Amino acid sequence: MIPSAQELIITELIEENYLNESRFAQSFARGKFRIKKWGKQRIVRELKARKMSAYNIKLALKEISDSDYQSTFFSLFEKRKEAVSHESIPIQKKKILAFMVYRGWETHLIYTALNEAF
Repeated sequence: MIPSAQELIITELIEENYLNESRFAQSFARGKFRIKKWGKQRIVRELKARKMSAYNIKLALKEISDSDYQSTFFSLFEKRKEAVSHESIPIQKKKILAFMVYRGWETHLIYTALNEAF
């Protein structure tokens, strides 16, 4: 397509609310949290990589309730703890920490849970 036609089509899609960054950011955050069990840090990092505005990122994070966030964190933590239970305690801690950080969970939550568990 010629560039002027592309601009016209994109403008029309935005005006008709088919293209909406806020809706995308909210849906992205909900989906990645519920399906992939990502933490807020990973979601923020991925949204920034997609050049989302700070306003849309903040809006997206509001989609995750604090109670769901806490329960998902602890269930994921316990699942990983069971998976590495055959290792020595220092290696267990290291593997749990690496796994949870990779998934985007906050380090203060991870260290608190590690101190309570071991």
